[in-house]
This record gives sequence, structure tokens and C-alpha cells, in this order.
Amino acid sequence: MTIQENISLRNYNTFGIEASAKYFSAFQDIDSLSELLRTDICKRNPRLVLGGGSNMLLTKNFHGIVLKNEIHGILLKEEDEMHYYVTAGGGEVWHQFVLFCIEHQYAGLENLSLIPGCVGASPMQNIGAYGVEIKDVFHSLEAINIHDGTLRSFGLEECEFGYRESIFKRKEKDNWIILNVTFRLNKRPVLHTGYGSIEEELDKMNLDNITIRDISRAVINIRSSKLPDPSKIGNAGSFFKNPVVPLEVYRNIQFHHNNAPGYPVNEHEVKVPAGWLIEKAGWKGKNMGRYGVHDKQALVLVNYGGATGHEIYQLSTMIIDDVRSKFNIELEREVNII
Repeated sequence: MTIQENISLRNYNTFGIEASAKYFSAFQDIDSLSELLRTDICKRNPRLVLGGGSNMLLTKNFHGIVLKNEIHGILLKEEDEMHYYVTAGGGEVWHQFVLFCIEHQYAGLENLSLIPGCVGASPMQNIGAYGVEIKDVFHSLEAINIHDGTLRSFGLEECEFGYRESIFKRKEKDNWIILNVTFRLNKRPVLHTGYGSIEEELDKMNLDNITIRDISRAVINIRSSKLPDPSKIGNAGSFFKNPVVPLEVYRNIQFHHNNAPGYPVNEHEVKVPAGWLIEKAGWKGKNMGRYGVHDKQALVLVNYGGATGHEIYQLSTMIIDDVRSKFNIELEREVNII
């Protein structure tokens, strides 16, 4: 176990923001993490757990210790007549894990292809795309308590999953480090093709019998055409959540924009795409020099090079204020602000 001092975090966040950590240490297993948590440095300083750094915006230097999750490994834990139970280390790269499952015909994750980040962050955020969320394929996870080092297993109900959130983002925030996650994946694929433009992309591919590999390829094609590659343009993917609004608010939007998209959540609420709201407010493609709003996807704020986290945060605030004034809808940031 090594604890480094005054380490740049630029290469540890997908926004490419230049910020530093007072202390930094990576862990590869439970034993090294347990030892790390018992150190005076870890006990006496604020802690920030990092996976892929894909869902965060650093607005300042971190005056504490960054704990980098590098626990790897993928294991078929058990199976029954209908399902495979596959466990992955929290430090596994999410997309590589999805490709591994597709290669072994473990079905259920294909719609979540090309989402940035690591496995350990997936249940925290209840990541989702194209009609599938983590809660749909989740079985359990193991985590260690940051404060006392105790181990605990969390099942589906205990995680209290919601839209892009879980218990780990609310009442148990900053209390646990996720060590590994077990997914319940299907032996008989259930293909989800009705969300977004997946069917249109599959038609272009001119396929006879659609497989989970084909779904993954279609999702990769769609995401690649709309979202910037973080290795080329700094970004954290979708910066805002899609707001759920009262039906009367949505009907008022429809009165002024008869093509306004909306997806019923229940009899009284509708989910409205945040990207559509931001685009209609005139922010899509807005260039502020070193940073701005992506020209192909208004949900994505980008760092063209040299921007500070504070500048990008200010941009997000201006967008939130403008959407509120024009549509009477309050956007919520999806990324974690540090």
C-alpha cells in the first residue's frame, strides 16, 4: 500500500479538469483497502472514491485522500435454469465487462454498451440507457464501510434504486465503497429494441436474426454518432437528469410546442427529455471558447481544453436558470460536483 501526495487528477476524470488531491492511493483487493482505511491519513481526512472518474466534475482541488478502486476480476458465480449470476470487481471497466458478457452469451447488459465508468459505480448511479437500468439486472453487491471497515452485502431492495440514484447517493452517501457487483443475467435473451432509435439502427444493419451482439453494436453506433469520445473531448456524458414533471406542466409545453416529446411515468407525471429542453432553450452547440455544449447532444457539456470545473459548473447553472424561466422546469445535475 502506497499513499502519494499532491497528485494531479487530470487523468483520473473524463472531463480532463486539472485539479489535485492532497493524498492519493489505489487499492486492488479488500485487504489492501482495509489496511488503507485504518491509516491515520484516511481517518483524519475527507475521502473521495474514484472508479473511472466519468460521473464527476472537479471544481477545486481535493484537500483529502482519493481512493482509486482497482479491484478486477469477473466470475460466473452460479447459474440456474433461467439465469447466470456473474460477479465483477468494482474496478472493472464497465464497457469491457458488457463485452465480456456478450461474448459468453450472458444476456441483459447489451443496451448498456459504451457507458463510461467502472462496475462499482453502476449501482450507485443506477445507470441506464435505451430502456434498461441496472436495477433490471442487479442481484447483489458487496461493500465495505468506510468508517469501521465492516463488510456488508446489499440486495436489490436494500439498494433503494430510483431514477439515476440509489441509497448510496442519498442516506448512505460517503459511507460505503463497493467492492464487487453480482448481476442476474438471462440464458434466454429478452431483446429491448423499442427505445430510442435502436430499431432504426438495426434496420440499417439489415439483419435476419437479431442477437444481443447486434443490439450492442446498434447502441455503440448510436452513442458514437451522438456523444463525444472523452479521450478526445473532455466530458462526463449526460450532465442532467431527464426531469419528471406534472402532467399539467407537460401539457402547457405541448400547447406551445406540439412536437414536445414526453414519456408517461404514471397517470399524473411525464418524463421530458432534458436534451430537448436545453436545445429548445437555444443552448445546443453553444461555444464558450474553452468549454461549451456539445453540438450533437445538448445533454453533454464539454471541455475543449483548459477549462476549469468552476467554468463548466457556471455554464450548467446558466442552463438550469434559462430552462426554468422558459419551461417552468427545474433541471437536476446528474454528475457529482466535487
